[in-house]
Amino acid sequence: MVTSTPAALSFQLFQDNQLIDEQKLAKRSQLLTQVGRHAFIHQITITLTENLTHDRVYHYDFVLHGEEGQQQLTSLLPDIVYPEQDKPNFVIRSSADRLLHGSCRKPHHNSDDGLLRVDQAIADTLTTPTDRPALLMMSGDQVYVDDVAGPFLQAIHQVINLLGLYEESWQGATVHNSESLFDSEHCYYHRDKLLPHTPANKAVYEKLFAASKKPIFTSVNAKNHLVTLAECLAMYFLVWSPQLWSRISFHPLPLEKVDQQRYDQELAIINKFVASLPQVSRALAHIPTYMIFDDHDITDDWNLTRGWEEAAYGHPFSKRIIGNALIAYLLCQAWGNAPEKFKPLEQDLVHHFALGFVELDQLIDTLLNWQDWHYSLATSPKIVVLDTRTQRWRSESRASKPSGLMDWEALSAMQQELIGESKVILVSPAPIYGVKMIEAIQRVFTFFGQPLMVDAENWMAHKGTANVMLNVFRHVKTPPEFIILSGDVHYSFVYDVTHRFIRNKSKIIQVTNSGIKNEFPAGLLRCLDRLNRVLYGPYSPLNWFTKRRQMKVKVRKPWAKKQDTLVNLSGIGDIRLTDDQHVVDVTMLGANGQDITFATSKDTEHD
Repeated sequence: MVTSTPAALSFQLFQDNQLIDEQKLAKRSQLLTQVGRHAFIHQITITLTENLTHDRVYHYDFVLHGEEGQQQLTSLLPDIVYPEQDKPNFVIRSSADRLLHGSCRKPHHNSDDGLLRVDQAIADTLTTPTDRPALLMMSGDQVYVDDVAGPFLQAIHQVINLLGLYEESWQGATVHNSESLFDSEHCYYHRDKLLPHTPANKAVYEKLFAASKKPIFTSVNAKNHLVTLAECLAMYFLVWSPQLWSRISFHPLPLEKVDQQRYDQELAIINKFVASLPQVSRALAHIPTYMIFDDHDITDDWNLTRGWEEAAYGHPFSKRIIGNALIAYLLCQAWGNAPEKFKPLEQDLVHHFALGFVELDQLIDTLLNWQDWHYSLATSPKIVVLDTRTQRWRSESRASKPSGLMDWEALSAMQQELIGESKVILVSPAPIYGVKMIEAIQRVFTFFGQPLMVDAENWMAHKGTANVMLNVFRHVKTPPEFIILSGDVHYSFVYDVTHRFIRNKSKIIQVTNSGIKNEFPAGLLRCLDRLNRVLYGPYSPLNWFTKRRQMKVKVRKPWAKKQDTLVNLSGIGDIRLTDDQHVVDVTMLGANGQDITFATSKDTEHD
């Protein structure tokens, strides 16, 4: 919760309209982080005296005790309740038998917001708690720090002024502080020009900020890349809530003609995005929500290769930009996943923000070395969420080779989380089993030393990581059944994977849902889908020569009368464990209202 004053808070819990718990939140219940003159982030942990009952509806509210007296949260934010309800509510499900999942929510992508379907799913189950989704899992790119629309950046700067978010200074650039950045003629649509053009920084410019067009994946525009911590925090304040948007006024900027045309196009999309935020905020107030970062939460191609890391972290300006995004991720996303993990950082936060944003370098060093972003949930089945960004298996032979998404130590720790479980839901930001045609193209670019041009980030791109992961699946003590939730790629598909080993047999269902508000170039995806079916179909010689170890893959078809296997649609995945616990139903809830069910029969096989 973000407030403009350090208000004291009380929490109220209700069951059947009866108050069953009320407590004034003491310092031990919340970490209060001041990030501006009028901006206080409350990170709240509520410990109840009695356990709650599964599959029951509980209502809640907060009371803010401030200079204006006592105010109910629901009176300040009336839009977070559904019609005929007076308070937000939640359900703690006894089983994670229905999950909503997605990734990649870019505000200025020209589509509806998939989180609107989360709001609809909750509205449809307000009085049927056993049908309510157990949780919403967002597996990466919840924000696009590196790809910001001009109107959104203008709104960010107004929020910085409105809340008095702190300024900061840095080294290694032609602009050295927040004020000079915001006043620069290159602040909008030309931030790439603000980087120092020196031989020592050339690699940083090319690898971190160059908005080169990519022949396979959508191009990433870094020309409005966020720089300061205040910008990153303001983006979070705007991307989840409609409250500050009522204070925003768009006015003409001194832009070149081509930039003005782009600004006008983006403004129409941003206005539509803002109009849907009340429903998004309402949905998030009613469902347990968990997140993990992917690259756009920090910057595109984050830690893709050892060479990228050496260039980016070897320069103070690029290191500061990455570190600022990571601090904002900690405060606005990571902390809510597993608050107990971040207890060691609480004093650091209090210390570093006591004087504003003047001592960020030490905090950034701490977070860049932090090894505990991953987490697991004690649901049934257990959910294990992977960090595939900061514990990479770096290539020792060539700096330009893609790093493995997790190193041996991280994979070994993951395996310990799996031992003894009969079924596990594994959350991997990137698909473990990808589309062969696209992975083949990535290998070609990698062979020629250009993995950054095609985002060559897949589990099979690094032999060490791929072999260890497959060995985890074949281990006799790891679960025989997995459900893998993944995203990142901006299209959706479902695989049923069977591993046949001498000692055991594992069944895997991989559900890839992407994006929440993002899509792949439609014509290109149709072409790649068609080529993949032709070149890597079950009877193709090329497929036979590229078979993975003792593995059978069935591709679930999203349309009965079409051959296409990849769905290009913004939305949210609806994953249901059926009465037959070995069967998982998957439906893509399209942001446009279209529902697409991935069929489980007559599937196309490939290996």
